[in-house]
Amino acid sequence: MFRDDLLKGQKILVTGGGTGLGKSMSEAFMRLGAHVIIWGRRGSVLDETAAEMREATGGTCDAVAVDIRNAGAIDEAMDAAFEGGALTGLVNNAAGNFISRTEDLSANAFNAIASIVAHGTFNTTVATGKRWIEGGHKGSILSIVTTWVWVGGPFTVPSAMSKAGVAAMTQSLAVEWGPKGIRANAIAPGPFPTKGAWDRLMPEPAMKKLGGANSLGDTGIPLRRLGEHRELTNLASFLMSDGCDYLTGAVIPLDGGQWLTSGGNFHALTNLDDGDWSAIRETIAASSAADRAKRSA
Repeated sequence: MFRDDLLKGQKILVTGGGTGLGKSMSEAFMRLGAHVIIWGRRGSVLDETAAEMREATGGTCDAVAVDIRNAGAIDEAMDAAFEGGALTGLVNNAAGNFISRTEDLSANAFNAIASIVAHGTFNTTVATGKRWIEGGHKGSILSIVTTWVWVGGPFTVPSAMSKAGVAAMTQSLAVEWGPKGIRANAIAPGPFPTKGAWDRLMPEPAMKKLGGANSLGDTGIPLRRLGEHRELTNLASFLMSDGCDYLTGAVIPLDGGQWLTSGGNFHALTNLDDGDWSAIRETIAASSAADRAKRSA
């Protein structure tokens, strides 16, 4: 779809670049000639991903363990990212989410999501933007949000609130930083299956109760299928390229038209009862504990 050197000379930072959609976008950028830096909390995962992508693309990738919940860590890692040349692009992809009835959420549960999606995205964006402004550099910011910014996110309220804030940030900075040569856009994907997110957003108890993997509802999508990673990477590559310099402030849905037909990905969860939610909490807790064990290993 694109010429091989479309992103040659670009230096793009992708948060949450070690897995899922972040990994797919990073690899696509590398194939198109960009030097990519991936951030994430798990250093071993990042190193494995970077090595795999270098082997697959012949491109350049730096892996840096950064917890974007920590503003100080962001600032230190950003200094390193600008060494040897300024970044040309930032992709705010790092996120966290899980399903829960809102009345069951604690303040800590809300903060677990907001600290990454809202605070982490804001702090990473400002750390990048102020360096661009101080150095007189142009730049492009791409944030991954969700279609919930328009239709709400039942059972994912902390994420929906945080993503809506990121969408507002995108449109605000497009105006504020536009005169400085900095563009800001966002993609709002619908269902794009990724292993880690899928386990938390549709655990086995809910899957069984609601009718299998398609309970997120490809039948509620006008195009009648889930998204493929290459479709997201194509749009992301276009938005990061020099060919769309006049595009800023856009929040683009990429969901096969689903947001026009439903009340969010998880509206079907209104059919679950107390026993179902108890089983779901246990499944998510076990999955989180396994992840913590991996990180500490």
